[in-house]
Amino acid sequence: MSEIINNREHRQKVLKEIIMELHEGKTVDEVKERFDKLIDGVSASEISQMEQSLIMDGLPIEEVQRLCDVHAAVFKGSIEDIHKPEGPHEIPGHPVHTFILENRALERLMNNNILPATEKYEKEDNKENAEELLLHLNKLLEIDKHYSRKENILFPFLEKYDITGPPKVMWGVDDEIRAEIKDSIQRINNTKGSREENAEAVRQAVHRVKEMIFKEENILFPMALETLTEDEWLTMVSDSEEIGYALVGPAGSWKPDREDVKENIAEKPVVDKGTVRLETGVLTTVELEAMLNSLPVDITFVDKNDTVKYFSQGKERIFARTKSVIGRSVENCHPPASVHIVAKIVEDLRSGKKDHEDFWIQMGDAFVYIRYFAVRDEAGEYLGTLEFTQNIKPIQALTGEKRLADEE
Repeated sequence: MSEIINNREHRQKVLKEIIMELHEGKTVDEVKERFDKLIDGVSASEISQMEQSLIMDGLPIEEVQRLCDVHAAVFKGSIEDIHKPEGPHEIPGHPVHTFILENRALERLMNNNILPATEKYEKEDNKENAEELLLHLNKLLEIDKHYSRKENILFPFLEKYDITGPPKVMWGVDDEIRAEIKDSIQRINNTKGSREENAEAVRQAVHRVKEMIFKEENILFPMALETLTEDEWLTMVSDSEEIGYALVGPAGSWKPDREDVKENIAEKPVVDKGTVRLETGVLTTVELEAMLNSLPVDITFVDKNDTVKYFSQGKERIFARTKSVIGRSVENCHPPASVHIVAKIVEDLRSGKKDHEDFWIQMGDAFVYIRYFAVRDEAGEYLGTLEFTQNIKPIQALTGEKRLADEE
């Protein structure tokens, strides 16, 4: 046993050394020979441990993210490519089965539609070729649902097992891919740059998507399957509907084989019909929840320990929220690129430097107003932060007056 542990530790050490050499400027070809000689198969969990260890040693997440494509190219030839015995994830409806179905659909879209349309666009400058390419690229934007399910449902479960480094790195790369797809669309819409430059931008975006597919199926999903319980996968099944799917949906309905899970987990939780006594009134828990869910806004509460404690479930949600987010650190609920901004907002509210912070963004046809409020008790002690999000475009469109008397 000690020999196995020592070999694993040695291999981990070599993996870290190779990544650091890449970080210091060596090329993939320069490290490949050493990698092939010293490493005889690398498991998904070991790659995860390596990335986590680098981050724990102080290497910024952005640096690991920058190296992600490079070290994936090194690992690609050595990750064990063996047929795994049939498992729950191979059954239609299992979250991993659905993720992989989406990946195959994304590959078909890229190989059969986007890349051929890119060639036509590059060879001949006409409106029809540009419109055809734009049609397919806009379909590719559905990848956001695939990535959002990873980031908002799968990652929270991994974080519960202290697996935080790889998800942060992957989320950062997801955001880069989203940006590259949108940039490609903008280029072709606005004829920004030459046709050759625009075609190359599209091919680069496609390449990044394919690299992420590889990382998901050879690193992320195997790692998650080694870690998560059947109960957690079952929770993912129900939470996924909130966000939706990219190009294809689940091919079936999956449930664990365990009888106790079928009988207990699938049951709806008993509603607590108690009361909540407030200073200005008394409400039943049913009334309180229904009232909050009736508001035309999204409300999320993060407690004083920076942990997500509650979110409302209105009919017209602006940002996807799933029950997996409850208990998650607010730092892990945002892409790496914006974590420092969120941390500063929360710290300003906590310290009393500010009582609220406001932002507003255009999201398709909606104009979204995002407000963060410090929540304090009567003594002024910080209890947490309230995020209040609303589509204010209908409000902006109001003119004149409408009085109660007008309804008579």
